[in-house]
Amino acid sequence: MKAVQIVEPNKLRVIDIEKPNIDEKNNVLVKMTAAGICGSDIGIYHGTNAAATYPRIIGHEMVGVISEIGSNVEHLMVGDRVIINQVTSCGHCYPCRINRSNVCDDLKVRGVHIDGGYREFIAVPEADCYVLPDSISDNDAVMIEPTTIGIQACTRADLKKDDVLFILGCGSLGSTVLKVAKLFCDNIIVSDIVDEKLEEALKNGAKYAINSKKEDLKARIRELTDGRGPTVSIDSACLSSSLITLLEVTGNAGRVITMGFSAEPCTANQFLITSKELDVRGSRLQNKMFGRAIELIKERKLDLSGSCSHTFHLTEAQKAFDFEDTHDPSIRKIVLTF
Repeated sequence: MKAVQIVEPNKLRVIDIEKPNIDEKNNVLVKMTAAGICGSDIGIYHGTNAAATYPRIIGHEMVGVISEIGSNVEHLMVGDRVIINQVTSCGHCYPCRINRSNVCDDLKVRGVHIDGGYREFIAVPEADCYVLPDSISDNDAVMIEPTTIGIQACTRADLKKDDVLFILGCGSLGSTVLKVAKLFCDNIIVSDIVDEKLEEALKNGAKYAINSKKEDLKARIRELTDGRGPTVSIDSACLSSSLITLLEVTGNAGRVITMGFSAEPCTANQFLITSKELDVRGSRLQNKMFGRAIELIKERKLDLSGSCSHTFHLTEAQKAFDFEDTHDPSIRKIVLTF
């Protein structure tokens, strides 16, 4: 079968590998139908993702159809359309015992530490498969995984209805966080340097939008929050300057959520954290949030239709990654099809 492997940074190839067999643990065989290209996939391709190991079959936004099941499968059937959890965990370490398996001491992420979904078939445990509703297409369903990241961030932020939320960055990650955040609170401020992204954010529920290239970000946020700053700030830009920016703008007793994954040192300030008594919390991946995301779709509280802007066949992966690198403004989500 065909698979896409990153051999080393900036070297991608389409390879032939053996079709996997199911066993007692990996008791479900999924025939892949769609796999999204995410910013972290681009990071692995370019060698900027500190967690990745090589060579690696990447891909963690994984949608497919069950083609074979083992004798110990209890709830799934051949023909079920599913999305696959990218997180694998040990189940017995301290984080797992306190229900935070997304930061398991032996965490392995499909497509990062172990081989992922850019291949025609993948064998996984039944517990890692979530049946998709008929209302969503395979291509749009790849956006459920990024949505779980947004749900995780808003959960880590303990977001409430009366919070004032500031989202730094309106790209793919910021847009997803916004879609989820508007289900929790009404007062959302966003910032970016691209007017088109800001306009889209306003259409999608942001109350205020700030172009930080044209306006004084800190002054504008003070103005919009009666001088005290947001109660919650989420970094969806993931720049080296993000943390200090959020520490500066967030109000006393606020929560700052970081999502960046660069290993490079960045600027922080103990005085800002201590004097304001800020909670600075990391948000990584997602913690069994697929079921919640699917329920929101079923309840029609979350609409992911039209998320996919471009498709390329699996064997055209190099062409797809090259196109992603152009940063063409028409790109929303690129999906590899099978």
